[in-house]
Amino acid sequence: MALAVNFHDRLAHDDSASLRDEVLAGFAAGPKRLAPKFFYDRRGSELFEQITRLPEYYLTRTEEGILASAADDIADRLGRDVTLVELGSGASRKVRLLLEALRPARYLGIDISRDFLLSSTQRLADDYPWLNVHALHADFSHPLALPRPLDDGRPVAFFPGSSIGNFTPNEARIFLRNLHRLLPRGGGLLIGVDLAKDPRILEAAYNDSAGVTAAFNLNLLQRIRRELDTDLDPSRFRHHAFYNEAQSRIEMHLLSTRPQTVRVEGRRFMFRDGESLHTENSCKYSIDAFRELAGSSGFRPAALWTDPQQWFSVHYLTRE
Repeated sequence: MALAVNFHDRLAHDDSASLRDEVLAGFAAGPKRLAPKFFYDRRGSELFEQITRLPEYYLTRTEEGILASAADDIADRLGRDVTLVELGSGASRKVRLLLEALRPARYLGIDISRDFLLSSTQRLADDYPWLNVHALHADFSHPLALPRPLDDGRPVAFFPGSSIGNFTPNEARIFLRNLHRLLPRGGGLLIGVDLAKDPRILEAAYNDSAGVTAAFNLNLLQRIRRELDTDLDPSRFRHHAFYNEAQSRIEMHLLSTRPQTVRVEGRRFMFRDGESLHTENSCKYSIDAFRELAGSSGFRPAALWTDPQQWFSVHYLTRE
């Protein structure tokens, strides 16, 4: 019989209140911006899972290929009986490629989308009845403490999908330092990092022909409309994604298609025709640049796996 999921909630506050505060601040900023963590309500999480299966979106299948082929080597490096802590667990697809080889003592999935987290971890518990499954509803971009009893043993963080690229390099350094403080000496980090490549390949991955990424980006406005008091009309914006070569990153924006005034929670915000709401960065690294970033945050490179084209990399870092 499947084990019940052990649920821990660190976001018991009203999620809409957090969204409201950040929308009001982001719409008033110059340039206007919103954090990509707000993409992931239930609908946004479902759309992202569709994105990962698109032909243009090489990231997921390339990383999954690396994990599948290197699973035994990864298990040897990490050691058995670790506590595997997945950051931004989503549908928990990639961790399944490691579980049988790794046989962790416990698994903790951390995600900001409560309902999606509960359903995905329950499926994991159903499919792996030997696995002690925990779920933590939390915003992992902020400093965390592991819930008891998971603060015992040797935790290894698993951060796939090149989500580290959503942070600017300085934000990534702060995030990694917070993670360094979370993990005890002897812990580790298994992390997926997308590599710099032909801009045409990068731009196609974020401008798919089926329009799913556009729907994912625009769903952020749909969420604002659903959860806040606003007259915002998502049909008056369009998706725009491009490679910023100087910053080595894909940028995603929502562009206003006309001059307009948007009311949110009693405040009014002007958008010029073509004005951008910046919704996401996805930084691309060289192997050496990412190792330097990790080293400046207290991690030591221990192992590296890549695909034959060197489009993507998976790093194992130890906590010094």
